[in-house]
Amino acid sequence: MQRIALGIEYDGSAYAGWQWQTGKATVQSALEAALSKIANQPVTVHCAGRTDAGVHAFEQVVHFDTDLPRPLQAWLLGGNSHLPDDIRITFASKVAADFHARYSAIARCYRYVILNRPMKSALLRTQATWCYPPLDADRMQQAAQHLLGEHDFSSFRAHSCQSKSPKRLMYFIDVYRQQDKVIIDICANAFLHHMVRNIVGTLMEIGAGKQPVDWTLALLALKDRNRAAMTAPAHGLHLLAVYYPPHYGLDAHPLFARLPADAARFD
Repeated sequence: MQRIALGIEYDGSAYAGWQWQTGKATVQSALEAALSKIANQPVTVHCAGRTDAGVHAFEQVVHFDTDLPRPLQAWLLGGNSHLPDDIRITFASKVAADFHARYSAIARCYRYVILNRPMKSALLRTQATWCYPPLDADRMQQAAQHLLGEHDFSSFRAHSCQSKSPKRLMYFIDVYRQQDKVIIDICANAFLHHMVRNIVGTLMEIGAGKQPVDWTLALLALKDRNRAAMTAPAHGLHLLAVYYPPHYGLDAHPLFARLPADAARFD
């Protein structure tokens, strides 16, 4: 028996999210169907983090176990040949038996893209959130820094969130402008349900001048989801990368070079 890790890129526009759901198209069901054709038997994958309907991924990470003597290229190329055009396997790697795509992860990084211009985009309509009012990225960056460190993020979790604890450790948040886009890169040990989108919604209010820069600090203290901004749309959100301990041999995104040396797995 060997454990295989895969990197998965997908456009989530046509899917009801990552997780398998009866009667609905999901990324997990499409991937498992493709891998099962290569294996000639059912394959079940476990992911680093479930994404909601409409959310995308530059690099989701999954793992599965198999006792079949297939070369890695078979999973990579063969799997892609059975996948729809909006899902792609980007890498395949053998990993240690104790590797788990979710529980071995030390950090996850998301990217949120806001198209900030008067006109909507024909090309980015499912890849970025359109915002007409001008946003001050510098104000958003200042406000985001209040969220660094370990906090109770109750003001930024969905009411339906099932996590046992609202506490998470935020490693970094970068808000910056690239021409007519405002981009938010956010990295933590783990995320609550809708946490990134709720933070983005709050930062957009601040960027538009509707709230002060220290509103994020006040919301942390309030621990009340009803006091924060609306949830930002799903289609601007992208799972950017997942970081694992180096001994598993998976390449790390350059952004993770900023993690502290003592960064530890979230339990």
